[in-house]
Amino acid sequence: MSKIFLENVKIYAYHGVLPEENLIGTYYILNAELHTDLWKAAASDDLDDTISYAAINDIIHKEMEVKSKLLEHVAGRIIFSLHTAFPQIDYIRLKITKTAPPMKGEMQGASIELERSFKPEN
Repeated sequence: MSKIFLENVKIYAYHGVLPEENLIGTYYILNAELHTDLWKAAASDDLDDTISYAAINDIIHKEMEVKSKLLEHVAGRIIFSLHTAFPQIDYIRLKITKTAPPMKGEMQGASIELERSFKPEN
């Protein structure tokens, strides 16, 4: 299996249930894992034979700009937008971490992770 990773993508955005989260915002850290066949690109050295990680990054940033209450909703939008743009993707795992959630205690963040397989069932 071939994989593309975007790791620790840091984006400032405005997501959350509380009104102040939509006004103040915070940093989010995203990690994406995409499964697709990369062997054609490995042989050809041609960008047209792969999925540009810059294009993946652009989609992630575009979807993060849309304010949402739930990180699950943001992750779902990102996953479906990536698959719509690149239907050759077989599987996507996406983790989003809110770095400063408005909760008691000290922590590095609160995270959700969604994964979706797009392979047809046999």
